[in-house]
Amino acid sequence: MKNANFSIVVIFLALLTLVCAFVALGVGRFYIPFNDVFSVLAHGFGYGEGAASNITNVIENLRIPRIIAAILVGAALSVSGAAYQGVFKNQLVSPDLLGVSAGACVGAATAIIFDLSLFWIQIFAFGFGLAAVAITLAIPKMMGRASTLMLVLSGIIVSGLMGSIIGFLKYVADPETKLPDIVYWQLGSLAKLDSDNLIYVAPVMIICAILLIAMSWRINLLSLGDESAARLGVNVSFERAVIIICATLLTACSVCISGIVAWVGLLMPHLARMLVGANNIKSMPASIFMGAIFLLFVDTLARSISVSEVPLGVLTGFIGTVFFVWVLWRNKKVA
Repeated sequence: MKNANFSIVVIFLALLTLVCAFVALGVGRFYIPFNDVFSVLAHGFGYGEGAASNITNVIENLRIPRIIAAILVGAALSVSGAAYQGVFKNQLVSPDLLGVSAGACVGAATAIIFDLSLFWIQIFAFGFGLAAVAITLAIPKMMGRASTLMLVLSGIIVSGLMGSIIGFLKYVADPETKLPDIVYWQLGSLAKLDSDNLIYVAPVMIICAILLIAMSWRINLLSLGDESAARLGVNVSFERAVIIICATLLTACSVCISGIVAWVGLLMPHLARMLVGANNIKSMPASIFMGAIFLLFVDTLARSISVSEVPLGVLTGFIGTVFFVWVLWRNKKVA
């Protein structure tokens, strides 16, 4: 795709993200007319008289933080998935498959069990997520079979192990005070969003996302193979480690905000490549906006379709399954 066309695509996706965010401000179980949404936003910039106090309160204290969180989490999971797929040269890799999401959830659940502060919940989530990646990568090397299939099987093993640990932590957790929080982390939701939590993790997520975008051309080189990348001047071990750490930190921060939201890190990079091509310089920025749009849509749907809010992981799992059935059908038809 030509650069001019790519720029148009990115601008379109950015504008679509803003439109979806504006729509999400009004849509929900408590519907707010869009003229009131516009009045509240205009009043925030010093124009007009605003809207009724209850409407202003809902928009400013509930929906704006939640929409920002949905954009951050969707973008973070999507770009981290694209980074993992590029650096491991495997389009089936995602934060879920590598065990990062489940590992981060185990870390957060462990910190919750021990009644640790928000800071330590984030540290535990990152540490356990990074450990999950390390174990996933170590198993194929120990077997002496560093193939795509072995990486996928290794990720399944680690995810299964982390799932068992989460199950044990749920079993020993206090059913009144600890268990609901762990279930919240496991199913994925923005219903209990803490604005302070968002303020703490947002800068880290933005910095890591910028680093990954800046290194997208290096990910292109790494995807050629270690020997080819080294001949082109890439410090393979160091740059791969930086990319993995940034992607893992993005995933861990996302888990800290919303819990486990499956499929986003696998689904959105595929759609981005279908739209702008396989070049990471183009597909990673596109995946950021597509991830943000996707999770905005899913979160708005989750808080609108029933009286009791549907967990995000339920909806993303259903949509992801349908998408990959379509991909398999499409590939079979092409073949």
